[in-house]
Amino acid sequence: MSKSFRVFAASLAMLSLVAVVAYSKQSPATPTTLVDPAAVKLLRGMTDYLSGLKQFSVQALNMREDLLESGQRVDFEVSSKVVVSRPNKLLAERKGHNQMFYYDGKTLTLYNPSDKVYASVPAPATIEEMLDFARESLGLSYPISDLVYRNAFPLLMQDVTLALMIGKEVIGGVTCEHLLFSRPRVDFQVWIPDSGPPLPRKYVVTDTRYASSC
Repeated sequence: MSKSFRVFAASLAMLSLVAVVAYSKQSPATPTTLVDPAAVKLLRGMTDYLSGLKQFSVQALNMREDLLESGQRVDFEVSSKVVVSRPNKLLAERKGHNQMFYYDGKTLTLYNPSDKVYASVPAPATIEEMLDFARESLGLSYPISDLVYRNAFPLLMQDVTLALMIGKEVIGGVTCEHLLFSRPRVDFQVWIPDSGPPLPRKYVVTDTRYASSC
């Protein structure tokens, strides 16, 4: 049986946004609490800005990374698009899997155009409640949903034990602050422009649960 890991890439408002779920071969270290207020402030500014957007769209490249028993890695890519209109409209299309998700504030519908089949269920009244419902009750999740939540800051900061300012880097021609955050089982990094609208240019998530088995 293969072990699966996911790598996601997305662009938000014409800016590159990359989200990665990966693994580490190093043994887990003892958690250290080290939270830099400057890193937390930048993350809050980014999430507050995203929360204030009433409408936006995301172009995404979803990648699944499989590690075979023989040790070889095989990557699969699925492009997708998400259109959000707060508080209760969302359209998501996964082209590689040829699937479409519709949410209109009342109903969540999954449609497969190639097979001409669909399924609909009643859904909660807001996007945030719908995302929780889809994940917890239906087993459906979308890779960039962390940044779609209007209350993204407390979700991202929950149980964080480490927040660091790594330094400045250029992503897509834009100078950004590189931030690192860690919490149990998950590390994530985000690159935020050091001037202009704080739209994330890159977003990397590492699932550390596989550290001891790889």
